[in-house]
Amino acid sequence: MARKKIREYDSKRLLKQHLKRIANIDLPICSAQVTGSTDFTQLVNDETWLSSSRLVVKPDMLFGKRGKSGLVALNLDLAQVSEFVKERIGKEVEIEGCKAPVTTFIVEPFVPHKQEFYLSIVSERLGCTLSFSECGGIEIEENWDKVKTVFLPTEKPLTSDTCAPLIATLPLEIRDKIGDFIKGVFAVFQDLDFSFLEMNPFTLVNGEPYPLDMRGELDDTAAFKNFKKWGDLEFPLPFGRVLSSTEGYIHSLDEKTSASLKFTILNPKGRIWTMVAGGGASVIYADTVGDLGYASELGNYAEYSGAPNEEEVLQYARVVIDCATANPDGRKRALLIGGGIANFTDVAATFSGIIRALREKESKLKAARMHLFVRRGGPNYQTGLKKMRALGEELGVPIEVYGPEATMTGICKQAIDCIMKD
Repeated sequence: MARKKIREYDSKRLLKQHLKRIANIDLPICSAQVTGSTDFTQLVNDETWLSSSRLVVKPDMLFGKRGKSGLVALNLDLAQVSEFVKERIGKEVEIEGCKAPVTTFIVEPFVPHKQEFYLSIVSERLGCTLSFSECGGIEIEENWDKVKTVFLPTEKPLTSDTCAPLIATLPLEIRDKIGDFIKGVFAVFQDLDFSFLEMNPFTLVNGEPYPLDMRGELDDTAAFKNFKKWGDLEFPLPFGRVLSSTEGYIHSLDEKTSASLKFTILNPKGRIWTMVAGGGASVIYADTVGDLGYASELGNYAEYSGAPNEEEVLQYARVVIDCATANPDGRKRALLIGGGIANFTDVAATFSGIIRALREKESKLKAARMHLFVRRGGPNYQTGLKKMRALGEELGVPIEVYGPEATMTGICKQAIDCIMKD
């Protein structure tokens, strides 16, 4: 399961839409998203409540403690909201040591209230943990001893009896209402493949639950079955993370394929680079380089999986090689290619794309004194490895080729030993 954060705007949009469908609970919430390109005139035409309500505005950038950081404005009219956004959009803020510009805001009606409740649902390996408190809000961490928790094993329904310990101390007049709300939210959580959901706080407006602040994470591997339910959904980068042009290009490739193509630059001047098949294998390679004391020399994190076709691998490999060979300084470099033992990926087919890229980049590989280490197993791996050996002889580029008899950690050590002797 891959937990991907989504904006508060999307969390509330999904909850409102599907709580009505699944549990017949009609949340009276409204929200609007504002970015640097927002036309406020058009926004008001689309969301007429903006011109008739007192409003709240806050960043919608995947970071918390917005109130404690002075980034939430309450009880404004639309003109004041516009001015608040104008003064802050694109401006850099620092949150827990991370600096980045604020680019997206959420605007909602201002809701005066007295009670603040807390609710969270977290998906775990064997089930889900549900937590509830009558003392929600910005001081929830200081009052964590008042949070009640139940664990619900996988495939067990959330019944009234299961929910009872969470709401046992609530006044009778609101106990059933909040219990039904929790059960409805949990049903949406499961139906839409949420992996995390938190409301801190939610309150009651005219006796009906009303989420004031909300965080959500989805299992993005379930997108294939939920794309209609999720609608036009964005998985934003974490606050402070900005893609380089090369990372952005790989990200765009990844979005267009059913395979997985990941690429992150760690140190553009690094001497150890990876192009590894499989998420687990890519982590092993990166961790091993770090464990051996050379994390500072690791140029990137890279992973391709899910049987990408030859053309996709070619485009991917071009980017990795260009970055790995940039600005040669006369010292040896290493490129680790391959990965673990594939279950269904045709090794020879994916290697064909890599081989084409290596041929194209022959001069860059030589200029950077690149030494290649290949380790792979799986369907048709003997053919793939044979092609790699032949390529080394053809290009005159040092390529050491190994099958599943060699260990992934051992290959990392060999690569480090090779370049550090230089």
